[in-house]
Amino acid sequence: MTTFFMRQPLPIDMSGGNWSHFRDVLPAGTEGVRIYAVGDIHGHLDHLLAMQAAIAADRAQHPVERMVIVYLGDLIDRGLHSRSVIEQIAAQQNAANETMEIVCLTGNHDAWLNEFLTDAAVLPLWGRKGGLETLASYDFSPEEVMRAMADPVAAEVMRLALVARMPQRHKEFIATLLLSYQRGGYFFAHAGVNPDRSLGEQRKEDLTWIRDRFLTSRTDFGKVVVHGHTSGPRVESLPNRINVDTGIYATGVLSCVVLEGTERHLITVDRGTLRALREQQMETQHG
Repeated sequence: MTTFFMRQPLPIDMSGGNWSHFRDVLPAGTEGVRIYAVGDIHGHLDHLLAMQAAIAADRAQHPVERMVIVYLGDLIDRGLHSRSVIEQIAAQQNAANETMEIVCLTGNHDAWLNEFLTDAAVLPLWGRKGGLETLASYDFSPEEVMRAMADPVAAEVMRLALVARMPQRHKEFIATLLLSYQRGGYFFAHAGVNPDRSLGEQRKEDLTWIRDRFLTSRTDFGKVVVHGHTSGPRVESLPNRINVDTGIYATGVLSCVVLEGTERHLITVDRGTLRALREQQMETQHG
């Protein structure tokens, strides 16, 4: 199985801009642990399970005493299995031990779900942006959701129904997602950071929503910022940031950066990986 999940070196790209001020900056380190940072999952359970298997295979092939898995937010919406994604990651977090820490960040999509649990007014916007699929995973029909998006009374009825229907552990999981995480020379946030504020003064809006001001910045933020939120065709590995969002709902690619010491590597799971895994499982089942 490990042949499906071979890590690839992820060099730092210093082209396409003036990065000269980074040439004398010491590379970021990870304080003696290995960090796996997983991009936006958006309700794609098969990709999540394959990525968890990939991380386990990578650890078996490259043994390490201590590791941290960081999920960079937008766990839900757009894909068909948001409920199962929450269940799977929450279970993994509960099973963590002194050799494996699980860190889960909040993305703007996760925040919409948390907000809907107390305020039905968010439904018309959230529903159009992937909330319909998340609510469907909690057994609401698309027709019910569409009606509730157009009717505030129906939206409140749906909110109350979700509060009753959603397992308490799911509500607690969504409510306790972190805005950011720091380890060694790295700072992890869903969307990025405001270049005009120190890392200790970032606001929730910027950590979950920021785009252009952060993405176009050549600033040394004090730590390398690892983020998702703005999808692209490939992982961006730059001197001041790493973008791990490869647009799973459009491309079928889920990416994970592996950070250890001063090295960066990449693991990807795509539709071809999933097909190969299914074929291998069928062969195993049929002897």
